[in-house]
Amino acid sequence: MRILIAEDEVMLAASIAEGLRAEALAVDVAHDGQAALERLDVNDYDVLILDRDLPKVHGDEVCRTLAQEGAVVRILMLTAAGGLRDRVAGLSLGADDYLPKPFAFEELLARVHALGRRTRPADPPILQRAGIRLDRAHRQVFRDGRYVPLARKEFGLLFELLRAQGAVVSSEELLEKVWDEHIDPFTNTLRTTMMKLRKKLGEPVLIETVSGVGYRLP
Repeated sequence: MRILIAEDEVMLAASIAEGLRAEALAVDVAHDGQAALERLDVNDYDVLILDRDLPKVHGDEVCRTLAQEGAVVRILMLTAAGGLRDRVAGLSLGADDYLPKPFAFEELLARVHALGRRTRPADPPILQRAGIRLDRAHRQVFRDGRYVPLARKEFGLLFELLRAQGAVVSSEELLEKVWDEHIDPFTNTLRTTMMKLRKKLGEPVLIETVSGVGYRLP
């Protein structure tokens, strides 16, 4: 999933982003409502974690704008006001879920995953192809029964290739889904990570490079 955090408390936003990235999610951050809307205009996000009391453009207005545009992004609204009226008001604006502050990160993570499943069809917990077995729940990968320890980004790349079911996945799509907006599209990061992934998976090489297009796992 790709997540946008719209939160003006810089430390809180950084903490949430760090926790989500540790779960191999691609995360961008905006510190006001205007910046959030600008990012939403140019990027496709699965979930928006939206603080209600944002500067420049209030979180309520961000919600209204997305609802009027028919945006498919799921919205988890955060606020220090946790009363029933506040929750009802937030949901009536177009939010999909509501989480009062303070909150446990584990609960936020569970709600993000739940909203992500509503954005697109749920992927099976275990993906298998060409002798590769990827267990999402336990973050484990096996090739022909051999355990393959992978770093977060390597795991993310393999997951996207497996879920494509043999189709070619473009380099741009891999960068967008596995990294975030801060990744330089001209960097060698993708190529380097792909090289490490191939090496760890071993011989014969499974992941094909489709020249000028991207990669695929046939």
